[in-house]
Amino acid sequence: MGDQPKSMLSLAYIWSEFRRNRVGLAGLAILLILISLSLIAFISTPLDRLRDWNDPSAWTFYPRSAMPAWVNIFSTSKLPEHLILDRPEVSVEDSDLKTIVHRYRFNYSYDEFPSDFMLNYRVRYEGSAPLLLLNIIRPDNDSIELARVSLPYASREQVYDATLFSTDRAVQDGIANSIGKYRFPISRDATVTAVFSSYDEIKVIKGTYIVEARFFLFNEKDELIASKFIVGGKVYGTLGTDDLRRDLSIGLLWGAPIALFIGISVASISVLIGMVYGIISGYKGGSTDEVMMRANDVVYALPALPLLILLAVSLGRSILLIVAYLIIFGWVGIAKVSRSIALQIKNLAYVEAAELMGQSSIKIIFRHIFPQLLPYTFASIAISVPGAIITEAGLSFLGLGDPTVPTWGQMLHDANLYGAAARGLWWWIVPPGLMIALTGLAFVLIGNALDAIINPRLKRV
Repeated sequence: MGDQPKSMLSLAYIWSEFRRNRVGLAGLAILLILISLSLIAFISTPLDRLRDWNDPSAWTFYPRSAMPAWVNIFSTSKLPEHLILDRPEVSVEDSDLKTIVHRYRFNYSYDEFPSDFMLNYRVRYEGSAPLLLLNIIRPDNDSIELARVSLPYASREQVYDATLFSTDRAVQDGIANSIGKYRFPISRDATVTAVFSSYDEIKVIKGTYIVEARFFLFNEKDELIASKFIVGGKVYGTLGTDDLRRDLSIGLLWGAPIALFIGISVASISVLIGMVYGIISGYKGGSTDEVMMRANDVVYALPALPLLILLAVSLGRSILLIVAYLIIFGWVGIAKVSRSIALQIKNLAYVEAAELMGQSSIKIIFRHIFPQLLPYTFASIAISVPGAIITEAGLSFLGLGDPTVPTWGQMLHDANLYGAAARGLWWWIVPPGLMIALTGLAFVLIGNALDAIINPRLKRV
């Protein structure tokens, strides 16, 4: 490499050659998409949702194992979409009591009945118990009283958080008053069917529904903090949900920056360590070279996967620790290659001239030898990224990854744990698997393009 003109080793030359390589540009395009997904994850998804990834209580109001909403495009029967309505129209009614009304409007245009519905609310009050009156106005302009609920008495100020389900006794009692309107047999526990069905036959009434949650508060200081109305469905979001009700689109989006962080950090640090190690060994030669290469051979001969498993089990499995484990075994191959290149460069005239001028070994290594290996360093980093990502995914799939963050490997581990493949939950398996493959492909294409530029034998291909 030292016999090549300096222009061939410059970043400008590498970029000018890289732009002519279609394979490399394809890899760069995929990488830019992954970076865009990472930015979208940071901008669109609050960090609280990332921290709540393994908190079951944070996903209570999401559906279990729901398919992506876009499957309705290809389905002959339009499946009900899971609706989480958390931005009600708020109004205060003029009356002797402090009355706050939350209204929810939603269009229901599906061929099947929803699985359930529920109202979640939080009220701050003290003393006399507030009252809740829940009504729904159907597309046929008929109004059904769903429930009348009295909150528990509070001797001192408290924040009461509760959820009223469609299966609760209060809702069944409310529906019982409307059973006489139906011209077909219906039981008092068939609340969902009663609310969304025509009176003449069991058929979904499509159109706009209005839910009114009216809270009667007896003290001026009492406050309705928030409420949300949930209509249970079978499809949800862009990528559906898993058995733990988690929105898989959040996991897939956040998997991109986490995978890039793991792959690039492990590859960069490993390659730099291996480069410096190999250059020192090749330049020093003699007994120093012998000792360093024997140590390299020892690490190279160690079974990496069993030791990675042992380290994860014994020391911990946070993301930073996993990065450190992968670095331990990632530098040895690079060290051998950089040593062989350093052996050639050390005999060149400008290196010998630097030695005759009395320059220190450190200065010669980092000023005259290491810069000559920079093009190879960039190519090695790009080629090493997929290995780091796949290794982390493998550890996570085995249950040895960081359980607190949604990596693609962790998503596949959870899918395997809950038997997603046997149950046909393809939306839980295919997207993270494809993302791992695409990320690896991006860096392989970039690495091969760079290798063809810096390697004279491949450059002619």
